[in-house]
Amino acid sequence: MTETSMQKVCYIVNSSLLGIVVLMMGFFKVIGADFLVAFSIPTIAVYIIMFVMIYKQLFRAYVWTCYGWITVYMGLTAVFLGEEYGFQLYCFSLIPVVHITEYISFRMNRKGVKALFISVCIAVFYFIFMSYLKVNGAIYDCGGKYALLFWIVNSLSVFGFLVVYAHYIVRSVILSEKKLVELAHKDSLTKLSNRHYMLEKLLVLPENDTRSVLAMADIDDFKKINDTYGHNAGDEVLKMVSSKMQENCKGCEIARWGGEEFLILYTGEQQAFFDMLENMRTAIAENPVVFEGRSISVALTAGVAHRNSGESIDDWIMRVDEKLYIGKNNGKNMIVM
Repeated sequence: MTETSMQKVCYIVNSSLLGIVVLMMGFFKVIGADFLVAFSIPTIAVYIIMFVMIYKQLFRAYVWTCYGWITVYMGLTAVFLGEEYGFQLYCFSLIPVVHITEYISFRMNRKGVKALFISVCIAVFYFIFMSYLKVNGAIYDCGGKYALLFWIVNSLSVFGFLVVYAHYIVRSVILSEKKLVELAHKDSLTKLSNRHYMLEKLLVLPENDTRSVLAMADIDDFKKINDTYGHNAGDEVLKMVSSKMQENCKGCEIARWGGEEFLILYTGEQQAFFDMLENMRTAIAENPVVFEGRSISVALTAGVAHRNSGESIDDWIMRVDEKLYIGKNNGKNMIVM
């Protein structure tokens, strides 16, 4: 969330709260709750001041003022009218809201609002004014007029807050987890899986699995490309090669193993895998990378091998790597089985 979007959200929230206070002021006038009518005047003034805080992007001061005043306002309303009106229920919705606010502050790299401390203060204040109500009863005796209506409205509002904010925080956490998993498993340049992810895939294969085929592919003379055209050109070559791999190796797990090396896992016939790799090699060789007006020819060499029953992952990768270097030592730009 950006500063501007945060500002817009605060404006909407503050406007809504100000509107509610004005409506409540009219209701208090109707039922003859004179103190609450009078208290609504400084409350309106506070919300106007909070618009200034939002304009100046004093979000932390705004949050402290907003939560503090809402808590006091709801507490006094409950004490003066009684718990049957349901105003005290808002204390329960404030606690998750303030924790979400702390989370948003973290996402925006801003100083937090000490959600735990605010939550404890709200809880303590709730027990104080509810204890007063239980012992002394409401200050105004309104005969329960409009009590059911307000209890329903306030209850629905509180549940609405809880549902919306709970949904928001859960979705935010899920999205964050997905991004973390992607960062942990994806290579940022090529968007292929990384070495860590491929090792995880290989380690879960059964030791007696003989249907899996592995290929180690390496871009030929990649250092020369970097030295001649620059590392930005090398990055473009890596992205092109990765794209052609994905296009031609259907049903394969492809990972950037390191530098210009790629590890490709396939489950099925070795000949079918070889044919896909050959198509991939041809597609790469026939599509030079154009960078800053210069055409860069690219070639790929790969070694391929089935896994032997009981063979360790390290030994399997070593055999594939040996076949790759057979191709490197025999002219490059080939697939070696």
